[in-house]
Amino acid sequence: MAAPHTPRKLFGRLSLPERNFVAEALRTETVGGVLLLVAAITALVWANTPLRDSYTAVSDFHIGPAALGLDLSIRHWAADGLLAIFFFVAGIELKRELVAGDLRDPKAAVLPVVAALCGMAVPALVYVVTNLAGGGSLSGWAVPTATDIAFALAVLAVIGTSLPSALRAFLLTLAVVDDLFAILIIAVFFTSELNFAALGGAVLGLVVFWLLLRKGVRGWYVYVPLALVVWGLMYNSGVHATIAGVAMGLMLRCSRREDEEHSPGEHIEHLVRPISAGLAVPLFALFSAGVPVSGGALAEVFTRPETLGVVLGLVLGKAVGIFGGTWLTARFTRASLSDDLAWPDVFAVATLAGIGFTVSLLIGELAFADDPALTAEVKASVLVGSLIAAVLAGILLKIRNNRYRTLWDDENRDDDLDGIPDIYEQDNPEYHLRMAAIYDRKAEEHRRLAKVTAGAGDGSDSPA
Repeated sequence: MAAPHTPRKLFGRLSLPERNFVAEALRTETVGGVLLLVAAITALVWANTPLRDSYTAVSDFHIGPAALGLDLSIRHWAADGLLAIFFFVAGIELKRELVAGDLRDPKAAVLPVVAALCGMAVPALVYVVTNLAGGGSLSGWAVPTATDIAFALAVLAVIGTSLPSALRAFLLTLAVVDDLFAILIIAVFFTSELNFAALGGAVLGLVVFWLLLRKGVRGWYVYVPLALVVWGLMYNSGVHATIAGVAMGLMLRCSRREDEEHSPGEHIEHLVRPISAGLAVPLFALFSAGVPVSGGALAEVFTRPETLGVVLGLVLGKAVGIFGGTWLTARFTRASLSDDLAWPDVFAVATLAGIGFTVSLLIGELAFADDPALTAEVKASVLVGSLIAAVLAGILLKIRNNRYRTLWDDENRDDDLDGIPDIYEQDNPEYHLRMAAIYDRKAEEHRRLAKVTAGAGDGSDSPA
């Protein structure tokens, strides 16, 4: 007789290794997200005070070897150079997800992939409809399609929501898939003219990079100079230079061998992620988020079709798209939501994904590169939309925070103090023996206290 079919649960408990990896990754991203918030606020203050001229002067200051085609402004170095580090880490994350994470299993990969695709398609559709109705430019259709995981986690850190690890992992995986499609959008839609000689050199450099990895060559002094050459050639080719970062990240091996505690990809990600989250992304925000903000400018965000499309795409499109994609996955794969969660929890996380700061700012710069005034207005709309999404998500998550805290406590309880949460040891006989010994010691202590209390209360003058 065939075994009964057990329906798959959406957002069920993660395996212990996956849980530990997610916890470490999110811890770094959360710290980076806080720094990102500080950098964004600093940029806004700097660009809207009497020091605004100095902000423009620093951002537009050019540095770099002109002979190599790299005489760039500080703003461009941040967008094209530092963000290559961010996309390098994104490439490693994607590779790891494909070989060792949720995306390895097609059944498990369906949820984040469908949710991410819907979470990009619906905001783009909202933008297009808004601009067709208002007579605006369709060039910015991709601006509201991105999710900023660091900013989203910073919001979680600020509001103190003990979001269950499964929902946090979903948010992280969703952002990885989102980054992949954002990279494809940048490569396909924002590459106008190609320098085939430079592109051929970049591809050759990537082949050398791959061969060195396959041969097991080690040493940062080999790979860092090669990566810089590949990046410079990619920039001069006309393809956005961040593509070099993600290509090199995807080449790293992220599967562990028997004698390895961590794969090379995991090891390098552990080293580079703090640089990406703590330095590269905040500096990009510092030189990209500084847009003039006034009452009139904020009012125009809601009246101009391009900026209104961005705001509606981030706030409405992301929430509806991701929630709808998740619901469709549950509907057509016959999976059910975890017993510990409710659909409003999924909608709250979907709303949180409407924070599209870093990549949205980058795409906004690329989409309206020929119109600096509109670029600034679109950046303001990204800030406004991300802020609205953050506030709405914060309210929705706060409503259920007590439930999340209970789930978080259950996930992290370690009564036997062995460093492994008890929930992962229910099938381990040694765990139950340890707990039995702990309960025996507690029972013995209670019996001793009972005798002491009884002796003190019998009216005898003799010591208990």
